[in-house]
Amino acid sequence: MARLIYAGITSLDGYVSDADGKFDWSVPDAEVHGFVNELEREIGTQLFGRRMYEVMATWDTIDDTDEPEAIKDFAALWRATDKIVYSTTLESVSAPRTRLEREFDPAVIRRLKDTAHRDLSVGGPGLAKLAIEAGLVDEYHQFVSPVLVGGGTRFYPAGVRLRVQLVAEHRFDNGVVHLHYRALPPGDVLRRTTPL
Repeated sequence: MARLIYAGITSLDGYVSDADGKFDWSVPDAEVHGFVNELEREIGTQLFGRRMYEVMATWDTIDDTDEPEAIKDFAALWRATDKIVYSTTLESVSAPRTRLEREFDPAVIRRLKDTAHRDLSVGGPGLAKLAIEAGLVDEYHQFVSPVLVGGGTRFYPAGVRLRVQLVAEHRFDNGVVHLHYRALPPGDVLRRTTPL
């Protein structure tokens, strides 16, 4: 069974963009980008809301010739994955290997997880909220940047309660910290694995 993974780069106070919609503070350096690329290698299908898709679709237009290796690699990974965009306002999608759906149906995603040969990812906090609320997200990868932005678009949805278990962490030279969590079933008791 494939996993559904939610990943993103956030501020220390938990935002993916600030109150003005900017996220230039989150641009990964080569080390972080390379790490993200390794996570993306496992993804066969990406699920997007309209806004995140419009941001990510620029990867189809990147000219690889003058780009750093991490950028070239990510662009190739983006182009190689299937993409599903959920939107009631988009008339069409421009990226190859992309289909447009009008409604996010958790039952369809469960079937897709059951039949997929590779993992799935959900991109964008709006769509991730629906997936989290439906109990579909299996793993979380949060890249915490050493910056406070004071408000904006939250990475995790407000009002959702969820038990998770820390699987791994990684610290980068630029101060970013990667936190990898696994969702626990409702009511599951988290046991301490390391001594106090």
